Amino acid sequence: MRTRILLALHLLCCVMPAAASGALQTWIDLARPGSVLRLPPGTYTGPAVIDRPLTLEGNGQVIIDGGGKGSVLTIKADRVTLRGLHLRHSGDSHDAIDGAIMAEGRELLIEDNRIDDVLFGISLHRGGDSIIRRNRIRSRGADSADRGDGLRIWYSTGNRIEDNDIRQIRDITVSNSPDNRFTGNRISDSRRAFNFLFSHRSVVDRNHLENNSTGIIALNSEELLIRGNRILHAMDASGTGIALKETSAAIVVDNEIVHCAHGIMADSPMDPYNRIVLVNNLIAHNLTGIYFYGALGGHVAVANTFRNNLWPVSVVGDGDPMDDRWWGNYWDDYQGFDRNGDGYGDWHHDLLAFADRIWLEIPATKFFRNAIVLELLDFLERLAPFSSPMLILRDEAPRMQPWRDYAGRR
Repeated sequence: MRTRILLALHLLCCVMPAAASGALQTWIDLARPGSVLRLPPGTYTGPAVIDRPLTLEGNGQVIIDGGGKGSVLTIKADRVTLRGLHLRHSGDSHDAIDGAIMAEGRELLIEDNRIDDVLFGISLHRGGDSIIRRNRIRSRGADSADRGDGLRIWYSTGNRIEDNDIRQIRDITVSNSPDNRFTGNRISDSRRAFNFLFSHRSVVDRNHLENNSTGIIALNSEELLIRGNRILHAMDASGTGIALKETSAAIVVDNEIVHCAHGIMADSPMDPYNRIVLVNNLIAHNLTGIYFYGALGGHVAVANTFRNNLWPVSVVGDGDPMDDRWWGNYWDDYQGFDRNGDGYGDWHHDLLAFADRIWLEIPATKFFRNAIVLELLDFLERLAPFSSPMLILRDEAPRMQPWRDYAGRR
């Protein structure tokens, strides 16, 4: 009987492919576990639940409309594939996490789908070992705080999030989900591009993050690798390219961080044996290049390039600034020479706070940082200090030329 029904549906689709429509749940219920269901072109109604291993393909010509109720598709099975679908019109409940796809399964493949007019995009809950790639995800045109997350990964491990085009969302939230990899995604016009909470050993690699309030923020997430990303124009009042809080053993390498309120912001590692390591990053045109706060120490900065930042580095906290290690960085305001031609300055580079201490102690004065009066005061203090300047950092071997920028150009 099932075979006859499927054959009748197939013949109907062949006769009227452009008019194919109906409740998607009927098609799913008739499909055998492990089968490939290639939907004919048309618009199908949701919500629908996939409760068996299944491949659902739309070839870019299938629309699934949730009708403004709940999530458009809910997956409650392992080894499900969704490919080439246009998912739209979810419900609007933040509490119920209404969105395009609510997935609770393992070994899922969600690729080449278009998602728009939804609250949340794709949610992975208590699953893992899945791939989400080449999807186009948009939330709704509300204020960023009122949108849903483009991706929400919760208690899910071992996933690969690759080459997605994500815009106009709230955040990508990764919570209690270690060992996930985010590669080649483009995220823009959102609040937080990546928001990691208690998600250890995450890899954030070669993503393009532009015009977000914050690029990457990590809280209580250990052993992070943040590599090869381009983070541009995070210029909100609290905007930050990369923010690390209560996070230890993080490696930030080969990133391009340009035109942010803060390029990198971090406190000190919680574990005294761990380090936050910054290597070969281009940090340029930010209000503050790097901002360390709290107890000093636990940071290593090697071969980074500082160009045209209003303040290259700010350090606010207790302790000895020499507890942080700076070596081989390029500073565009270094005034030394390289007489032996080894590529490094003959003398260390000290960053001192003269009149700059005013904005450290009274943050509201940042607004006047380039005013003539403060520039004159800073100049006079450097000529004849009437108070001891504060050492912010010492680079023992400043480079005379940048090592290379993110794209590998000299």
